Amino acid sequence: MKNFLFLFIFACSFSSLWAQTGQISGRVTDSSNKPIPYATVMLSGTDHGTNTADDGSYTIENVAPGRHTVVFSTVGYGTIKKNVVVTANKTSIVRVSLKQQQQQLDEVVLEGHHVKYISRDPSTSLRLKTEIAKLPQNIQVIGGELLKDQQVTSIMDGVIRNVSGVTMREHWGNFASVLMRGFRIPAFKNGFNFNDTWGPLADDMAFVERIEFVKGPAGFMMSAGEPGGFYNVVTKKPTENRIAQVSLMAGSFDMYRAAVDLGGKLTKNGKLLYRFNALYQSSDTHRGNEESERYGIAPALTYKISDKTSITTELNYHNAESYLGSAYVFAPAADGYGSLDRDFKFTDTNYPATEINELAWFTNFKHDFSENWGVESQFALFRYEQEGNSAWVFDPDGPGPLNAVNDNGDVFRYANIWDALSLGKFFQTYLYGKFNTGNVSHNTLAGFDFTEREYFPDFFTGFFPVDTTALFNIYNPVYGNTPDPVFDRSLGIKERTGNYEPYDGFTNRSFYLQDEIGFLNNKVRVTLAGRYTNLTTVGKNENDTKFTPRAGLSVDVTPSLTVYGLFDESFLPNFGISRDSEPFDPVKATDIEGGIKGQFFDGKLRASLGAFLITKQDIAISDPEDPTFTFSILQDEIQSKGIEFDLQGEITPELSVTLNYANTNVKVTEDSLFPQNVGNRIAGHAKHLTNGWLNYSFAATSKLKGFGASLGYQYQVDRSTWSWGADDQSDLPDYFRLDGALSWQNKHLRIQLNVNNLLDEYLYSGANFANYIYWQSEPGINGRLGVTYTF
Repeated sequence: MKNFLFLFIFACSFSSLWAQTGQISGRVTDSSNKPIPYATVMLSGTDHGTNTADDGSYTIENVAPGRHTVVFSTVGYGTIKKNVVVTANKTSIVRVSLKQQQQQLDEVVLEGHHVKYISRDPSTSLRLKTEIAKLPQNIQVIGGELLKDQQVTSIMDGVIRNVSGVTMREHWGNFASVLMRGFRIPAFKNGFNFNDTWGPLADDMAFVERIEFVKGPAGFMMSAGEPGGFYNVVTKKPTENRIAQVSLMAGSFDMYRAAVDLGGKLTKNGKLLYRFNALYQSSDTHRGNEESERYGIAPALTYKISDKTSITTELNYHNAESYLGSAYVFAPAADGYGSLDRDFKFTDTNYPATEINELAWFTNFKHDFSENWGVESQFALFRYEQEGNSAWVFDPDGPGPLNAVNDNGDVFRYANIWDALSLGKFFQTYLYGKFNTGNVSHNTLAGFDFTEREYFPDFFTGFFPVDTTALFNIYNPVYGNTPDPVFDRSLGIKERTGNYEPYDGFTNRSFYLQDEIGFLNNKVRVTLAGRYTNLTTVGKNENDTKFTPRAGLSVDVTPSLTVYGLFDESFLPNFGISRDSEPFDPVKATDIEGGIKGQFFDGKLRASLGAFLITKQDIAISDPEDPTFTFSILQDEIQSKGIEFDLQGEITPELSVTLNYANTNVKVTEDSLFPQNVGNRIAGHAKHLTNGWLNYSFAATSKLKGFGASLGYQYQVDRSTWSWGADDQSDLPDYFRLDGALSWQNKHLRIQLNVNNLLDEYLYSGANFANYIYWQSEPGINGRLGVTYTF
């Protein structure tokens, strides 16, 4: 609280610098009083303005006192101008109704006001109604245009490069293990926590509208989440605007892909809207003999019961094949990383794929009581099922893989069963509203969360040593003489995992209350909130309960500069058991952070600079004295601290940019069992991490109109990725990757070529383990060509 008091006094000392300004608010509707989202609202003769939200509301802040003309426009509707007088420290209300036009507006579309790579507001699934730049938290959004320019197909395809301090550790092939601020963060979808120990399936970008990275515990979502934060995948929703788009792609390693995106009105009155996405992809890898397929569909419907009430339901289904564990390469420690060819294949040519099915169903109900008050409820069902196997190495003379790789290159390989079933039930309801008490504004949020998760993995009932005739030698590999692994699946997976008891899981019931209090015409915003959590963890006889507070401060030092501070806590289940077969109490963590957010070039370029300190206590880690890796011990405390910088937007109307840098340091700060570990680094991050992406699109007046070019880089210094049971002090070299793209588009057609790893570097991640090392390589220079046609 001393930090917040100091920050408040510091911010208030700049009050003499504040211009006495007012703001303009209102709502834009059509002739039937239906809200018009994404309409452009501008002050005539300036670049100062905004776009309407989903409910048609808008607010233009920091408007100089006096008479102004406000221009309202959007595609398919007529333009309206309204005169308004703005008074200092007051809000002027302007509501308009736009008339629909039959003719197309052609080049009158206000492209000059559209800014690439910037999202002004969080999605509704984050519940917050405040503009991102004014929130006392670091939230970064990866929008559809950036995903399109980088031509990524899944979240494992380099998406994380667009956010400071985010890395991905080694993977089995089916899910993205994303780390932020040094901790693995959970995967949310439409506001629900779908995370598993070994899942969920990596999201395909064909169904994705945007991805939101929320840093810190975020009590307003799920204080039982990881203190490093989470990422929230927002799927494509039904829309009134007609969508008809087909995309085809071909790339290196026999990658072929097709996707379709359809949407619009199903009824003339616009009460029933739809969205339908589908995809199919087949591909190999740079290692070869790993041909796989992936397909999925995502239908969605919205029914507008009235102008104030709507219900949306959607289904996401994916089927995917994955070669679990096949990306790993093992070698003697003396040889060093990258001692084998980057296309070296460790598994046999007939190594079978694992089949994965994932199904998610969402239903959302929304009702607005008035312009300022509303309620939203949603529920979801989730099912993830996989059947297959995974590859690793083992020591034939003892438990665990301690001596599985010999100095002469002989390796003991095996495949084990790798089946899993993950089930989830979710429900959320929350009330939001705005009101004033005198000159003080209130933006309130109250809600209830329910989460029930069960995870049934079978990694142990089947073990198949593949080196039945001769050891596999990495220096003289022989392929094709290994029989297919055979496992007994006569019992269902729940029976195999122990009388229907899940391996891990929890039930969470949480209540949340928040008030964002605005002072001095909302230039100073104080957030006070609290969450009560009742947590039931598998294997524990008693429930754990805790109240976690949240406090934030956000101050507009100038109209384009905001400082903020935040204190938040998290409370999450602790999976694992001790040698006495006793479960552990939940993990507790606190986050203290603060920073500056700035807007430049009339809001076209946005930047944030912040610092954080996370303290995490009672963390279950592998017992270093257990060679079977079955039991865990508690580490008393670790801390993660660092600084983060993010920049997105337009430098000029033609040049768009995203740039970030993070300095992250995660270490053990208390360890009563092994005090010698204090000061040791925790794996899962790079100490210095910076990424950039530049996109240049030629102006409409240029002879090269429609052409564009992009160039991006990823640079990691002093990195330590995940190490399974090994010393966290891995000795990985620095990582630098350069990517580029060329594109051309007109009103209907877009053609794009992306080339990754332009310098053809041998890139990998890995770790030390006892007497050997392992790593996963990335492909050399590779590319993909995409063609998209919009009808």
